[in-house]
Amino acid sequence: MPIARLKMYRSIANRSLQNVLAYRNSYVINFLAGTINLLAIYFLWKGIYSGRTEVGGYTWDQMKTYLLITYLANSVLSWYSETAISGKILDGSVAVDLLKPIDFQSARFAETLGSSLFEGAQSLILITVFALCITGIAFPGSAHVYVLFIISLLGAVLVKFGIVYLAALVCFWSTGSMGIVWTRIALTNLLSGALVPLVFFPDWLERLALMLPFQSIIHTPTMIFLEQAGTWESLRLIGLQWFWGILLWLAGKAMWSWAVRQVTIHGG
Repeated sequence: MPIARLKMYRSIANRSLQNVLAYRNSYVINFLAGTINLLAIYFLWKGIYSGRTEVGGYTWDQMKTYLLITYLANSVLSWYSETAISGKILDGSVAVDLLKPIDFQSARFAETLGSSLFEGAQSLILITVFALCITGIAFPGSAHVYVLFIISLLGAVLVKFGIVYLAALVCFWSTGSMGIVWTRIALTNLLSGALVPLVFFPDWLERLALMLPFQSIIHTPTMIFLEQAGTWESLRLIGLQWFWGILLWLAGKAMWSWAVRQVTIHGG
């Protein structure tokens, strides 16, 4: 990719970050909402573990760590990124993007990375405070696990962006986005392991979830961080993440080409 184009996408990412910082009050509210949500989930699972040392192969200390990693992985690409893409389609401003000498998908990914810097930092602060306030968080004992986890987290962002982008493009054939967004969120949270670990599922549903890309968003990073996968297994899971990420990216390109040829943009 030419240097000039890379600078263009970096500029888009910087602008997205500045937009996020410009609306700090809304993110303070989101931060508080995230705190309440995390506390609610924590006390729910604490109640489930009451009188038990292990549930579904997870100790209470492991589950506390699972909840924090799930929150981090889910928050680095949140509502802001998703509604920004679908909003462009529904209000017709996507027509302006068609006239620009940049790739629409790459530009949206750059915007996502820009906002994710702030969202990820915000979430990291919250889970750090949370980890300091409670005991028993299970941290990896080896430095290479942290490296594998970071690579896995980047892969999770790529996979989630691919799913979000495809869902947003469905808005070309719709006059609204809320139903699409909530359906996407429900499927992602269920099949990624965000609601409960996949091992808690019935055998047939666990096998199905492991064959789909959703599990790369939560299941893979948590498996690596909790050291439930060895080094080679971790590398295999990361390779699977990036396979899904690339496949979803290509699917997004194909769907975009089809959409702009056949669909009249609502509002534009």
